[in-house]
Amino acid sequence: MFYNSQSNDHGLPHDPFKTLVAPRPIGWISSKSKEGASNLAPYSFFNAVSAQPNLLMFSSQGRKDSLLNIEETGVFACNLASYDLRNAMNASAAMVERDVNEFTLAGLTEKPCQLIDAPCVAESPVVMECRFLDVIKFSSYEGISSDYEMVLGEVLGIYIDDDVIENGLVDITKLRPIARLGYKDYSVVDEVFSLVRPGDG
Repeated sequence: MFYNSQSNDHGLPHDPFKTLVAPRPIGWISSKSKEGASNLAPYSFFNAVSAQPNLLMFSSQGRKDSLLNIEETGVFACNLASYDLRNAMNASAAMVERDVNEFTLAGLTEKPCQLIDAPCVAESPVVMECRFLDVIKFSSYEGISSDYEMVLGEVLGIYIDDDVIENGLVDITKLRPIARLGYKDYSVVDEVFSLVRPGDG
């Protein structure tokens, strides 16, 4: 099949776009408001942008609490959502009032980050502490009507659980990160294979 993605005339029960761009890592973003209220929410439009400097992005549909907090304080943390934490991650996705603490809602332990004034998930095996760089509003582009906004951050510090490091390398099969697919589906990374790029020897 072929369809025009602007008119979205695919004729299927659900839009297939997010199913085709998959798996997508989950940015489990923690932040706090200027008044000190903690927030935790997962974002499936998330990825790394560059290395050295280490930059990442996540995209929010509408001006949710995470985006408001980050603009107010200038910092946030990205926690790894592992398979063991899948139910807690899902619980933190609940649409609740701004003063509701998703750490408590999801049964998680909140702890302070080391370099920034933001909370993080104590149970997460990886935490990336970030400073806010910019927000890009997609509606600023000609012909695009969108309430999505992309947040750019620089990673200032990274915590990795020592138990997932083997022979100097991070063992992704021990981390078992989960990823978003389409519809209500997820995937877990628990098997890997390697390829050597031409010219790398």
